[in-house]
Amino acid sequence: MASDLLSLLRPSQWIKNAFVLAPLVFSQRIFEEGRAGAALWACLAFCLASSASYVFNDIIDRQRDAVHPLKRDRALASGRVASRPAYALTGVLALVSLAMARALGPGFIAVLGAFLALQVAYSLWLKEAVLVDATAISGGFLLRTLGGVLAVGARMSAWLFLCTFLLAMFLALAKRRHEIVLLGSGAEQHRGVLGRYSATLLDQVLTVLAATTIAAYTAYSMWPGVAEKLGTTRLYLTVPFVVIGLLRYLFLVHGRAEGEPTTVLLADLPLQTSIVLWLAAVFALLYG
Repeated sequence: MASDLLSLLRPSQWIKNAFVLAPLVFSQRIFEEGRAGAALWACLAFCLASSASYVFNDIIDRQRDAVHPLKRDRALASGRVASRPAYALTGVLALVSLAMARALGPGFIAVLGAFLALQVAYSLWLKEAVLVDATAISGGFLLRTLGGVLAVGARMSAWLFLCTFLLAMFLALAKRRHEIVLLGSGAEQHRGVLGRYSATLLDQVLTVLAATTIAAYTAYSMWPGVAEKLGTTRLYLTVPFVVIGLLRYLFLVHGRAEGEPTTVLLADLPLQTSIVLWLAAVFALLYG
């Protein structure tokens, strides 16, 4: 039971909460006293809130997951964990995350509360509407980023908002494509919204989103105001790693029918390498 309850938390998915740490890096406050600790605390609070949403979503989807080729082995879908302890677990996780949020002020509490509310709405309603489902997922990433902004006392710039939204939409729709390819003709029976998407349409949208994300990040890296604020005119040197990373992800989505962001990231060495090199280049330019 303990291991099954732990699996419901999906700790491998916590890597998505790295978005909380982005404002710490790009605001150049990583070495300011207390900022890194606040950002890590915020990240941990979002990890617990994310796990609360995963458990709740598994409760809602347990019957459909039971006939899914990959999800049927989950603790709730397989019947190893009953709904009652799962409800208790999601409630405890949500309350603990909100209690942690108190240390970061009312603004952060509001953002984390909005994140939890959005996840509930997504699990109950939003995931059944075309494009609204992907937009809701993107909203979750934006709230993570805003939480990081508030935790370190920075501000949400237009560039941070735009790049986060575009990248999150790209990842969300790539996941939808993965589900359609994996489930085939049974996609609509598993979830109605999947029958209203098509792999061909998503391929076109993903190409546009990848190009737009690259263009937005390139413009950000070369914008005079950004160069003045960050104290470097060479942020454009990080663009190749962004291009390689997104193209590698597209290759995996198309060539191997993969699309779950965490699975792809944890399993693909070239993609991991491009991310590590991008982070190293960013640190060298902003802090070196």
